[in-house]
Amino acid sequence: MTPARAADGTPSPPASTTPVRTLVVWVPDWPVHALLRERGSTLDEAAPIAVVRGNRIVACSERARAQGVRRGQRRRDAQAACPGLHLVPDDEARDNRGFLPVVSRIEQHAPGVQIVRAGLGALRARGPARYYGGEDAAARVLQGDLARAGLPETRVGIGDGPFTAEQAARLTSPDAPVRIVPPGEAGAFLAPLSVRALADDEIIGLLARLGVQTLGAFAELDEEKVRERFADRGIRLHRLARGLDARAVTARTPPPELEREVSFEPPLELVDQIGFAVRVTADAFISALSERALVCTELRVELLDDRGGRSERVWLHPTTFDAAAVVDRVRWQLEAAIGGELTSGVSQVRLAPESVDEAAHHEPGLFGQGPGERVHHALSRVQAMLGHRGVLTPAIGGGRSPAERQVLVPWGDRVTTAADRGQPWPGSLPAPHPTTVYAALPPIVVLDAEGAPVTIDARGRMSAPPASLGREGRRRDVAAWAGPWALRERDWDPQRRRLAYRVQAVDDRQEAWLLVYEDEAWHAEGRYD
Repeated sequence: MTPARAADGTPSPPASTTPVRTLVVWVPDWPVHALLRERGSTLDEAAPIAVVRGNRIVACSERARAQGVRRGQRRRDAQAACPGLHLVPDDEARDNRGFLPVVSRIEQHAPGVQIVRAGLGALRARGPARYYGGEDAAARVLQGDLARAGLPETRVGIGDGPFTAEQAARLTSPDAPVRIVPPGEAGAFLAPLSVRALADDEIIGLLARLGVQTLGAFAELDEEKVRERFADRGIRLHRLARGLDARAVTARTPPPELEREVSFEPPLELVDQIGFAVRVTADAFISALSERALVCTELRVELLDDRGGRSERVWLHPTTFDAAAVVDRVRWQLEAAIGGELTSGVSQVRLAPESVDEAAHHEPGLFGQGPGERVHHALSRVQAMLGHRGVLTPAIGGGRSPAERQVLVPWGDRVTTAADRGQPWPGSLPAPHPTTVYAALPPIVVLDAEGAPVTIDARGRMSAPPASLGREGRRRDVAAWAGPWALRERDWDPQRRRLAYRVQAVDDRQEAWLLVYEDEAWHAEGRYD
């Protein structure tokens, strides 16, 4: 069967790929807006600002643009044009985080928004147009509402498909913030635009070398020739240039509301009262997760008092939280916060899942839960009776000495070290670490070949190589040794500063020792068994 052809002789797309009327909401220079909204400022109050990525300007404020700063400009050229320019590094997380409230506001008028990228959202135009009495009316309602929300720069474009609608939005102006491309006229509208609108640097460069500068010129190329030269990637862009954008608008799925809170009027002051009152809320919190086949593995508890005091903490659980475990964490946090962070009666408790997982990953095994689960339940019951620090488990933390690295943490908590926060421990002992670590360092005698005590001066120089070491009247010859390595702590504090030296030694019985010299005395810090 011969495919149907349009009036210009080009094959018409199948019915299933016919472009759908799309409405695009665009906030120009959104990275700047996101930055200022996060800082609590408005655009009019800001100095000239530009957002930089890879030494290029990706967005700039109106004041910066008035002084010659442009998107795509090099950092040096932008600073030459505007000496007072305030440069800020690009932050995609900040941009996306700030755009979510904007999307939520749009969804109050027209649900089904697809976030194309931060600052640009698309939705099907049919629903809002039918509700507000036409495409133009729907676009102006959205633009006006966002303007009242502090985004007067918002532009709206409507066309056949997301690509045409986006280009329409980009060709608007402050005086005319809405532009509508009539149905069927996408090709004519796109024809005079530059091929740079395709946002594909590789193909744009190839088209430029072929002398193709506009979307209309690209659309006139034979489709088979485009396929031979650019493959399927080029065919997709070729169809965009012809106004045949059949991409569907995929609406985002709003995140479920999993947080729960309870308010007390009048405020409550007793831990037992608050713990009892929060049980219903804890049950509702766990039930909401169960309905979505989720479990909570990290819980955020926020407590507010009636004087503005606030206590916030993230609690972990060895497996998953149930309602009783949630109530226990609230009680433990209350016991620590009352009289400190909270100075009056508690007026509100908020529960939020900091981390969730699929419930299927935590189902009990077919043949029972095993000894590990039984140990967990037993320790959790003891902890519920004795309090948060009633059950402690050993963990390896950060520190400069082996003894400091032994940390006792409450059952279910995660130990956080400086290394976890990206901070090194200068002077810490490298691996491998001693297997036997002495809590109380036993004294030891280190002698040279002449039988004189070995000392280390302030510059880290040893008086002589160690030849023997003795402990409790027993002396052993030193077969090998290494060091010394200086250990400096708190040089800025005259009362707590410390200067010590470490030495590793192997005796004639092939036992390895970690020795420390401090205050003109030797001690054994650990042994490598």
